[in-house]
Amino acid sequence: MKLIVGLGNPGRKYENTRHNLGFACLEAVARSVGAGSGTGKFDADLQDVVWGEERLLLVRPLTFMNLSGQAVRRFVDFYRLPLSQLLVICDDLALPVGTIRLRATGSSGGQKGLQNICDVLGSIDIPRLRLGIGAAPPEWDAADYVLARVPAGEREILDQAVQAGCEAALYWAGQGISAAMNRFNRNPASEKKPPDDAA
Repeated sequence: MKLIVGLGNPGRKYENTRHNLGFACLEAVARSVGAGSGTGKFDADLQDVVWGEERLLLVRPLTFMNLSGQAVRRFVDFYRLPLSQLLVICDDLALPVGTIRLRATGSSGGQKGLQNICDVLGSIDIPRLRLGIGAAPPEWDAADYVLARVPAGEREILDQAVQAGCEAALYWAGQGISAAMNRFNRNPASEKKPPDDAA
């Protein structure tokens, strides 16, 4: 059994904002595995689906971002899951727009939902998939930036990141965090083909 948690804020006010990329990625995962409609459980929306040989619990906390740990703790305790079986998907200001990164452990990097989960669970050893939204411009407050709707010019890049995140999350569910990191934590710049006249 694997628990995949997408972070965001509930309500139409927050739809299509940078801070809701975790929700968007989880929705992509749900579509990919043919999950049915969700049910309310532990202050969250839950989709419970069998995918291949894995049972996936797809969870969208409805407690608002900064209290995400409340719902996650209840799922972890109820299903008696080791933290290695949990994957948290969230946005990240520290990564360039459209970049995805998997990590098995580490600090929250200032992401308040992830920080709350680490605080409530009492551990930083929580696998996480971070979707880059880029740093806030100098004239923007970080909170306003993450809660702003994504402009059209950035939408396509983030949609691609969401799809890549979906693939990474499912690969993690089947193969584990180390294999997923090796496959998806790549530097796009290093993968560019050399020019034809390169030696």
